[in-house]
Amino acid sequence: MILYRRFPNGSICSYVLMAEPDHIFVRPLPNLAHGDEPAAFPFFYIKPTENEIILRKFFPEENGPVSKIDPIGNSPVIIKKAQLEKIAPTWMNISLKMKEDVETDKAFGWVLEMYAYAVASALHGVHYSLRKDFMIQPPWDAKSDNTFIIHYTYGCDYTLKGELTYGKIGEWRFDKRSYLRSPPPRNLTLPPPGVPESVVCA
Repeated sequence: MILYRRFPNGSICSYVLMAEPDHIFVRPLPNLAHGDEPAAFPFFYIKPTENEIILRKFFPEENGPVSKIDPIGNSPVIIKKAQLEKIAPTWMNISLKMKEDVETDKAFGWVLEMYAYAVASALHGVHYSLRKDFMIQPPWDAKSDNTFIIHYTYGCDYTLKGELTYGKIGEWRFDKRSYLRSPPPRNLTLPPPGVPESVVCA
């Protein structure tokens, strides 16, 4: 999605919103980026300083401390189109190099491309405004107020008493992985009483 911002001098700047099919927008999303500072959601499992040995293969010491790498992925992100055009080729090349490196591929797994984007951004000197209000991720985040996106990345499994059974298929469940071959039905069964509002909301 392309966003635009008109500045007082009349100039217009293009921004890109990167999002995913399992992102549900629950309120209008303003342009959270400010000038050359893009906005991104901070992921608790992207830990550059804890993975310094691996990341030094792609972010050499002459680039500074690995703390310059933001704890982000490429989505959700709002960034200037011109900045993304510079980052994108580096992001692709680092993703391929990480995938080809057995140690890195094993360590990062499905978040490898997220690390690659964060590293590519840092290599270009692009740092992000980290917005926890950008999105929530049920069932761990219980309330949807003060957020813009609900990210249905985790399965939501509950007993009929409304008790979370994460990691075990519940008597009531909503998991995007149940719909790999077809979209969810129009009239999903509502969750039982006691389930967090964030799960019920969308």
